[in-house]
Amino acid sequence: MAEDAVASVDPADVSEDLGGVEPDGRRGIVLAVAIGAAVAFVTLRLVVSLSGRAPLPIDVWWNDLMVATMSDASILVAWVPAIVGGTIGMAVIGLLLVGVFSVRRRWWDAATIASAVIAIVAIGAPMAAVIARVRPEDSLAESVATSFPSGHTAVATAVAMTLGLLLRRWYVWLLGVLWVLLMMWSRTHLHAHWLSDVVAGMLEGIAIACLVWCAIEALRDRRAARAAATPSPSS
Repeated sequence: MAEDAVASVDPADVSEDLGGVEPDGRRGIVLAVAIGAAVAFVTLRLVVSLSGRAPLPIDVWWNDLMVATMSDASILVAWVPAIVGGTIGMAVIGLLLVGVFSVRRRWWDAATIASAVIAIVAIGAPMAAVIARVRPEDSLAESVATSFPSGHTAVATAVAMTLGLLLRRWYVWLLGVLWVLLMMWSRTHLHAHWLSDVVAGMLEGIAIACLVWCAIEALRDRRAARAAATPSPSS
């Protein structure tokens, strides 16, 4: 019975209880993923710039495919992630996640989620304005704001990536991947973005989520080490 109880303990909960004294061994891998995603994003950004911000050939092909597969039912389905992943929807989801982690007294995890979402919003909107890529002409959703990268996809990816890193469960990763793919399909099916826009949004979300997680983990370990080195009043 005791062995079963120990086996069922969440490693993330143990780390939280111990104050994160032991550095997370995943940090090097996560940092490498962040750098790789950032490099891929910059590369795609350069490709889009060299094309004069016009749609790439694969963008045109994918947009035509979305037109060919469009129906009233598919449009209805596509609007679900578009609404849930919108500004209000993601603000509500972000607050709920921060609240859940706070209730469980996982303050660092709550801070990680909040920081990832804030960073995406703070970086993504100005970046899209600077790049100023025009959306597809037949957009069923947004038609005013610029297109590159996809903010919906970036936020969805950042939240999914952060939850995967925090909760360490295979089904969290699976659901996160499915949610991001659904969002990417939704944004292109509604012609709100080109394919390269949503790929860029995904890369942006991965890079920022990983960097935020690494930064919070470093702060967490530093504070825990400082606390461990401070003598207690009773000693």
